[in-house]
Amino acid sequence: MNHIKHKFCFVLLFITVLSVKAQGYWSRLEDKTPTLGIADVYQKFNTPNFQLKLVKASQTVASLKPLKDLNFDFTPGDRLEIRDKDGLYHLGDINLRIKEGTAEWKSYSSAAKRAVVTPLETSGNVLAGADLANTFPSDIPVIIKRFYEIDNGHLVMRFEITNKSVNNIEIGALGVPMVFNNILEGKSLNETHAQNVFFDPYIGMDAGYLEIKKLSGRGNALLVLPQENMAFEAYRPLLDDPTPRSIVFEGFHEWMVYSKAYAENEWKGVNQWNKPTSLHLAPKETKSFALKFVLSEGVENIQTTLKEQEKPVTTGIPGYVIPQDITAQLFLDYKSDVSSIEVEPKGALKLKEAGKTPKGVKKYNVYGKIWGQSRLTITYKDGLKQTINYKVIKPENEVVKDFGRFSTTEQWFDEPNDPFHRNPSVISYDYEIKKQVTKDSRSWISGLSDEGGAGGWLAAVMKQLIQPDKQEIKKLEKFIDSTLWGVIQYKEGKNKYGVKKSVFYYEPDSLPKGTYSDTENYKSWTAWNHKHANDPGRSYNYPHVAAAYWTMYRLARYHEGLVDNQTWDWYLKQAYHTTVAMVEQAPHYAQFGQMEGSVFLYILKDLKAEGYEDMFADLETRMKKRADHWEALEYPFGSEMPWDSTGQEEVYMWSDYFGYRRKVNVTLNAILAYMPTMPHWAYNGNARRYWDFLYGGKLSRVERQIHHYGSSLNAIPVLEHYRKRGDNLYLLKVGYGGLLGGISNITQDGFGPSAFHSYPTELRIDYLSGDYGSGFYGYVVNTSSYLVNDDDLGWLAFGGNLVTKGDIVTIELTTAAKSKIFIAPKKMWLTLDAGQFKEVSYNIKTEEVNITLESKDAFTPNAYLRVNNDMKLPYKNVRGAFEIPLQKKSLTIKL
Repeated sequence: MNHIKHKFCFVLLFITVLSVKAQGYWSRLEDKTPTLGIADVYQKFNTPNFQLKLVKASQTVASLKPLKDLNFDFTPGDRLEIRDKDGLYHLGDINLRIKEGTAEWKSYSSAAKRAVVTPLETSGNVLAGADLANTFPSDIPVIIKRFYEIDNGHLVMRFEITNKSVNNIEIGALGVPMVFNNILEGKSLNETHAQNVFFDPYIGMDAGYLEIKKLSGRGNALLVLPQENMAFEAYRPLLDDPTPRSIVFEGFHEWMVYSKAYAENEWKGVNQWNKPTSLHLAPKETKSFALKFVLSEGVENIQTTLKEQEKPVTTGIPGYVIPQDITAQLFLDYKSDVSSIEVEPKGALKLKEAGKTPKGVKKYNVYGKIWGQSRLTITYKDGLKQTINYKVIKPENEVVKDFGRFSTTEQWFDEPNDPFHRNPSVISYDYEIKKQVTKDSRSWISGLSDEGGAGGWLAAVMKQLIQPDKQEIKKLEKFIDSTLWGVIQYKEGKNKYGVKKSVFYYEPDSLPKGTYSDTENYKSWTAWNHKHANDPGRSYNYPHVAAAYWTMYRLARYHEGLVDNQTWDWYLKQAYHTTVAMVEQAPHYAQFGQMEGSVFLYILKDLKAEGYEDMFADLETRMKKRADHWEALEYPFGSEMPWDSTGQEEVYMWSDYFGYRRKVNVTLNAILAYMPTMPHWAYNGNARRYWDFLYGGKLSRVERQIHHYGSSLNAIPVLEHYRKRGDNLYLLKVGYGGLLGGISNITQDGFGPSAFHSYPTELRIDYLSGDYGSGFYGYVVNTSSYLVNDDDLGWLAFGGNLVTKGDIVTIELTTAAKSKIFIAPKKMWLTLDAGQFKEVSYNIKTEEVNITLESKDAFTPNAYLRVNNDMKLPYKNVRGAFEIPLQKKSLTIKL
């Protein structure tokens, strides 16, 4: 792809390094002796839904294709001839850790040393079977047989394990590798969206499942479901598989039934998603473990498919991140009644039964009591056990207040003799050692630019948009007037602006001794020299600066006395010039969607509202040229990376603005392919991201990130699309999961980390603030409340609490901003440029809407209300909004 040719971009340099390494790894794989036996023919079977192809020698899966689309393979069958070596996992493999008596755990894997397995006679619904003894060492104390079967029209993979020793044994780990085609290496964007998949786990015990979806988000989704004794207890990364992990391959994981042996060793001291367990087998005792493979008619139909397969279908409102001041709801749709519910830690959650829906779905009110992670264990009367992982956070306004305080105190950097002129600023922070990061070998981390360095100050500025604080703004004004303007951003000649890649650089011979850390490695490509750091050619740096100016414009324009140093029009013009500079100074990467790129649309709309016709026309023309380029591409989601999950935000917003409906749908489908909804706070609304710990984390590695900035950024188009439809609860659940996921990792004292580590060795936040600012931007511009009426679930509140009296349904807003609300039955979108909603009520019979506004404060004498229709109100129209004088008490208005 021609964007790889841009040799000056630091990320592409790293991609090149990784690519060379990956090619070396692949070459070394090809040099190994083939052991899988693919040269000895295959076995093919047609099931009611799949064409299944097995390697005859190993009876592992060579391909798994839906009968309706035989050109598509869920597994990496296209790389079988490279991956036919010892140690590489395939679907059909199994891993165990076993011990006898007081002996140590011993590991066994069917992938470690390949040998021809012994086929077994088949009959009835059994397609193929094998004794796997030949592929295990002779000292393994169990006999393992594997069968591929048809059960009620569905493909089942079953393992039968028998204790062949004379002693009791304990199986402390049993995992089945989930090997599907998520290897993107060497493929174009069109190829990856057509040929590759991503998969997301619901680690929910007997109710758990894995969903596998094409990158395009179209076509059938594959569900892996527990069939027999296959509780989804843990999800372990298969780091011993030599397939090179990189920006184009996240790696494989395995579905673990038992994980006690890992909890006692590699995972010791880490609180796992589920209680680690083991299995005791007596001599000659046999137990079967089976998984079922089921197709779902599209991503949005997954829950319907689960219900058809008689699996629990869970709906959490507003999700599984629960602020402590809301009444959340939990709906359990399952054929069996609930026998018991256990909460861990004890008292962390409070549940109250609330009856059943008209269709018999069980209802509960859920209250978050203790901050932090918690787990519900639901046992049904038929014996099925389900776990739901929640995250309880402070009320949203407290989370944001804590975050603003932490950013402008603990992260406030003001050393007067700083050689890089970073003072004053909000700088990166290491939460583990409770220190500011001023000398990182990754130049951007300490250099106030790029996502990993701009994250601190960007988030601190954005916070003011929804919760302005005069003292914090005074500090940030100093930063904007001295450090942002003239240091990070600069001007050369008339209207020629630029944004540096970093203000921190590595030139030890030209700076005083002690400038750099003795413990950092500055010999890496990440330690830029002065010339490299000053390069204005990275477009992704510009939205951060533009967003900061735009926020200050809004504060100065819609409030009184909050902003003193510059006028509102200066900030808006700076936002405009910065946006133009991105296209002019960084045209190569400006052709791609930018993270936070939605801010350019907000700037455009404000230019129009202010009557700046020339700037509006100029910016619209420039943006349309970019959107026209995206319209011409099948999947316009490129970036510095071969595949990315952050450009979709801006591509969607501009495609929608210019009326490119097909591209809107293509973009939304792609987002839904990597952004699931499931009953687990970590994965619900979690947009896929797995390489940014390399660039913005303290623990640097390729690893699925939990609620990295992609979650809240992708929630912007998802919720935007929901509001256009107003009747698709799936979209609202996905979008709101990403929205609240965007603040779920903020600590009790207000630190915002780059993301949460998903590997079971950690399951904690990363300790570096890194690139969190982009995520907080997504939360700030998108935080909103929703009043929804579902045909079966009834009235639902996202971002508020419900009160129902007769025909009147009222939502009391609980978001940090309290400035946006969508009334779904009327498709009414109400937003405030200043002021706050206290509550909004809806009359079911008359469809009348009443809004109650909070009282005025010292900086907000007026509210500015926007309504998405031609409603007429007896208030002055100011820049397209109704200017409503606020009172000393709350004010109620009929719409």
